[in-house]
Amino acid sequence: MSTGMDPRDWTRRQMLAAGCAAVGAMAIGGAASAAVRATDEKSGADEPFKLGLQSYSLRGYRTAGHADTARALKVSGELGIHYWEAYPEHIPLTHNPQQIEERQRQLKEAGVTLMGYGVVPMSKNAEANRKYFEFARAMGLKYLSISPDPDAFDVLDRQVEEYGIPLGIHNHGPGDRFARIETIEKAIKDHNPKIGCCVDTGHFLRSREDPVHAVEVFGPRVYGVHLKDVKDAKTFTVLGKGDLRTVDLLKALAKNRYEYCLAIEYEENPEAPEADIRACITEVHRAIAAACKG
Repeated sequence: MSTGMDPRDWTRRQMLAAGCAAVGAMAIGGAASAAVRATDEKSGADEPFKLGLQSYSLRGYRTAGHADTARALKVSGELGIHYWEAYPEHIPLTHNPQQIEERQRQLKEAGVTLMGYGVVPMSKNAEANRKYFEFARAMGLKYLSISPDPDAFDVLDRQVEEYGIPLGIHNHGPGDRFARIETIEKAIKDHNPKIGCCVDTGHFLRSREDPVHAVEVFGPRVYGVHLKDVKDAKTFTVLGKGDLRTVDLLKALAKNRYEYCLAIEYEENPEAPEADIRACITEVHRAIAAACKG
């Protein structure tokens, strides 16, 4: 039966559907798409991506001078968030088995899967790096977002192979050594494919770089996404109010079968960010629907 589509467009749709895990129906009909989305919303899932939060967004909740992890997890649940890339203050690094077990219990009770962790430093000192890899292994992390020294890569080649845990270089905006797409691309060239980029969309926008292009450049070497919006390369905004081409970004991620945390990171209003984060979540759902339909 003919669909009336250009075959090239169908191929693109098929690729998007493949990247949109569990929602292949989205490629072939609006009614099916709506049904799948309705099911996802009721279940709390955020297919086709593992939509979550960089817990730095909830850093403003503090008790006795420390990040209040219990409250951050509670708010995450109220927002329907089930995945975290953890800010280290929320899940402090430890190698104590009892503390590891307690942190895993706390996350499980909150219904949050910890996928990533960072941003953490990496250097040519293998032993200094090892504490992060050992912690990641113990916690079952899928990746680490990192800020590496320029001379660390030969050591990291061996360590990502040893531990099997990918590393995403975080671009931290203007002035950072890894602010530019080209700089990261050159740094990881000829190195282990488990070393890639943690795409912070807001900081790329601040650096007047295109986050969509970053996803296209790094392809399967995108390990972590910090999803945030910026207007005119200077003002952080709620998603959809700035210059991020969210739908195009999601299409590029789906084409590459991105499987890690799509972590909303909202840096403004840290004392009471819930309403703004909820608005960001709504915008991502709208963008996911548009990406999978178009």
